[in-house]
Amino acid sequence: MIVEIEVNGRLRTVAVERLASPPDYYRVTVDGQPRVVGAVRLDGAALSLLLPDGASREVRFGPRDARGLVRAHLGNAAVDLLVNGRRLRRGSLALGSAGIVQITAPMPGKVLRVLATGGEEVAARQALVVVEAMKMENALSAPRAGRVKAVLVEEGQSVEAGRVLIEME
Repeated sequence: MIVEIEVNGRLRTVAVERLASPPDYYRVTVDGQPRVVGAVRLDGAALSLLLPDGASREVRFGPRDARGLVRAHLGNAAVDLLVNGRRLRRGSLALGSAGIVQITAPMPGKVLRVLATGGEEVAARQALVVVEAMKMENALSAPRAGRVKAVLVEEGQSVEAGRVLIEME
Protein backbone atom coordinates (compact mmCIF):
# COMPACT_ATOMS: atom_id res chain seq x y z
CA MET A 1 0.00 0.00 0.00
CA ILE A 2 1.32 3.44 -0.89
CA VAL A 3 -0.10 6.64 0.57
CA GLU A 4 0.79 10.30 0.64
CA ILE A 5 0.77 11.89 4.07
CA GLU A 6 0.99 15.62 4.58
CA VAL A 7 2.50 16.49 7.96
CA ASN A 8 2.69 20.17 8.88
CA GLY A 9 2.55 21.14 5.21
CA ARG A 10 5.25 18.69 4.08
CA LEU A 11 4.17 15.91 1.70
CA ARG A 12 5.63 12.44 2.42
CA THR A 13 5.26 9.29 0.33
CA VAL A 14 4.84 6.22 2.53
CA ALA A 15 4.85 2.60 1.33
CA VAL A 16 3.85 -0.17 3.73
CA GLU A 17 4.55 -3.83 2.99
CA ARG A 18 3.67 -6.65 5.42
CA LEU A 19 6.61 -9.02 5.98
CA ALA A 20 6.10 -12.79 5.98
CA SER A 21 8.28 -13.22 9.06
CA PRO A 22 8.23 -12.28 11.86
CA PRO A 23 4.45 -11.78 12.17
CA ASP A 24 3.13 -8.24 12.70
CA TYR A 25 6.23 -6.66 11.12
CA TYR A 26 6.18 -4.29 8.19
CA ARG A 27 8.67 -2.63 5.86
CA VAL A 28 7.75 1.05 6.00
CA THR A 29 9.44 3.22 3.38
CA VAL A 30 9.18 6.98 3.93
CA ASP A 31 10.46 9.11 1.05
CA GLY A 32 12.63 6.22 -0.14
CA GLN A 33 14.10 5.37 3.29
CA PRO A 34 13.05 1.84 4.40
CA ARG A 35 12.67 0.71 8.03
CA VAL A 36 11.26 -2.45 9.59
CA VAL A 37 8.60 -1.71 12.21
CA GLY A 38 6.51 -3.98 14.40
CA ALA A 39 2.87 -2.94 14.67
CA VAL A 40 -0.10 -4.36 16.54
CA ARG A 41 -3.58 -2.80 16.52
CA LEU A 42 -4.70 -2.09 20.10
CA ASP A 43 -8.21 -1.02 19.15
CA GLY A 44 -9.88 0.72 16.21
CA ALA A 45 -7.95 3.95 16.77
CA ALA A 46 -4.57 2.95 18.22
CA LEU A 47 -1.42 1.06 17.27
CA SER A 48 1.46 -0.20 19.36
CA LEU A 49 4.71 0.25 17.43
CA LEU A 50 8.09 -1.40 17.95
CA LEU A 51 10.64 0.90 16.33
CA PRO A 52 14.00 -0.10 14.77
CA ASP A 53 15.90 1.19 17.83
CA GLY A 54 13.88 -1.17 20.09
CA ALA A 55 11.68 1.59 21.54
CA SER A 56 7.95 0.93 21.88
CA ARG A 57 5.40 3.70 21.19
CA GLU A 58 1.63 3.94 21.15
CA VAL A 59 0.02 6.02 18.38
CA ARG A 60 -3.63 7.00 18.72
CA PHE A 61 -5.64 8.44 15.82
CA GLY A 62 -8.67 10.70 15.99
CA PRO A 63 -11.51 10.71 13.44
CA ARG A 64 -11.13 12.41 10.04
CA ASP A 65 -12.56 15.93 10.21
CA ALA A 66 -14.52 17.80 7.51
CA ARG A 67 -11.25 18.96 5.89
CA GLY A 68 -9.91 15.39 5.74
CA LEU A 69 -7.41 15.88 8.59
CA VAL A 70 -6.66 13.14 11.13
CA ARG A 71 -5.07 14.06 14.46
CA ALA A 72 -2.36 11.58 15.52
CA HIS A 73 -1.19 11.46 19.15
CA LEU A 74 2.25 10.07 20.01
CA GLY A 75 2.94 10.49 23.70
CA ASN A 76 2.40 14.17 24.56
CA ALA A 77 2.77 15.29 20.95
CA ALA A 78 -0.09 15.67 18.49
CA VAL A 79 0.07 16.36 14.78
CA ASP A 80 -2.58 16.79 12.08
CA LEU A 81 -2.17 14.46 9.11
CA LEU A 82 -3.76 14.67 5.68
CA VAL A 83 -3.69 11.19 4.15
CA ASN A 84 -3.89 11.04 0.34
CA GLY A 85 -4.87 14.69 0.29
CA ARG A 86 -4.30 15.19 -3.42
CA ARG A 87 -6.58 12.23 -4.17
CA LEU A 88 -9.23 13.52 -1.72
CA ARG A 89 -9.15 17.01 -3.21
CA ARG A 90 -9.25 15.67 -6.78
CA GLY A 91 -12.17 13.39 -5.95
CA SER A 92 -14.17 15.98 -4.06
CA LEU A 93 -13.76 18.54 -6.82
CA ALA A 94 -14.80 16.05 -9.46
CA LEU A 95 -17.81 14.50 -7.72
CA GLY A 96 -20.20 17.38 -8.04
CA SER A 97 -18.77 19.09 -11.07
CA ALA A 98 -18.95 18.78 -14.79
CA GLY A 99 -15.90 19.10 -16.99
CA ILE A 100 -12.63 17.26 -17.44
CA VAL A 101 -11.20 15.13 -14.62
CA GLN A 102 -7.53 14.18 -14.85
CA ILE A 103 -6.26 10.94 -13.31
CA THR A 104 -2.59 11.50 -12.46
CA ALA A 105 0.32 9.36 -11.29
CA PRO A 106 0.73 9.84 -7.51
CA MET A 107 4.50 9.18 -7.79
CA PRO A 108 7.06 8.10 -10.40
CA GLY A 109 6.49 4.57 -11.66
CA LYS A 110 5.63 2.26 -14.53
CA VAL A 111 2.21 1.68 -16.09
CA LEU A 112 1.43 -2.03 -15.62
CA ARG A 113 -2.12 -2.18 -17.00
CA VAL A 114 -4.50 0.19 -18.74
CA LEU A 115 -8.02 -0.94 -17.85
CA ALA A 116 -10.05 1.66 -19.78
CA THR A 117 -10.32 2.81 -23.38
CA GLY A 118 -11.20 6.15 -24.92
CA GLY A 119 -14.97 6.64 -25.17
CA GLU A 120 -15.75 4.01 -22.52
CA GLU A 121 -18.42 4.78 -19.92
CA VAL A 122 -17.05 4.09 -16.41
CA ALA A 123 -18.57 3.89 -12.94
CA ALA A 124 -17.41 5.81 -9.88
CA ARG A 125 -14.45 4.07 -8.22
CA GLN A 126 -13.88 1.80 -11.24
CA ALA A 127 -10.17 1.02 -11.67
CA LEU A 128 -8.80 2.72 -14.80
CA VAL A 129 -5.05 2.16 -14.72
CA VAL A 130 -2.53 0.27 -12.58
CA VAL A 131 0.85 1.89 -11.86
CA GLU A 132 3.77 0.18 -10.15
CA ALA A 133 5.81 2.43 -7.87
CA MET A 134 8.40 1.30 -5.31
CA LYS A 135 7.55 -2.36 -6.09
CA MET A 136 3.89 -1.80 -5.11
CA GLU A 137 0.90 -1.83 -7.46
CA ASN A 138 -1.51 1.12 -7.28
CA ALA A 139 -4.89 0.91 -9.00
CA LEU A 140 -6.08 4.42 -9.85
CA SER A 141 -9.86 4.75 -10.03
CA ALA A 142 -12.48 7.06 -11.46
CA PRO A 143 -13.55 9.63 -8.83
CA ARG A 144 -17.06 9.72 -10.36
CA ALA A 145 -19.08 8.09 -13.09
CA GLY A 146 -18.36 9.45 -16.56
CA ARG A 147 -16.79 8.79 -19.94
CA VAL A 148 -13.10 8.30 -20.63
CA LYS A 149 -12.10 11.14 -22.93
CA ALA A 150 -8.49 10.06 -23.51
CA VAL A 151 -5.98 7.46 -22.38
CA LEU A 152 -2.61 9.23 -22.46
CA VAL A 153 -0.27 6.33 -21.54
CA GLU A 154 0.55 2.78 -22.64
CA GLU A 155 1.34 -0.35 -20.69
CA GLY A 156 5.05 -0.53 -19.89
CA GLN A 157 5.53 3.25 -20.06
CA SER A 158 7.47 5.02 -17.31
CA VAL A 159 5.70 8.04 -15.81
CA GLU A 160 6.75 10.81 -13.47
CA ALA A 161 4.73 12.02 -10.47
CA GLY A 162 1.82 14.22 -11.52
CA ARG A 163 1.76 12.92 -15.11
CA VAL A 164 -1.78 12.87 -16.52
CA LEU A 165 -2.64 9.26 -17.33
CA ILE A 166 -6.33 9.44 -18.23
CA GLU A 167 -8.81 12.25 -18.86
CA MET A 168 -12.50 11.79 -18.10
CA GLU A 169 -15.57 13.92 -18.72
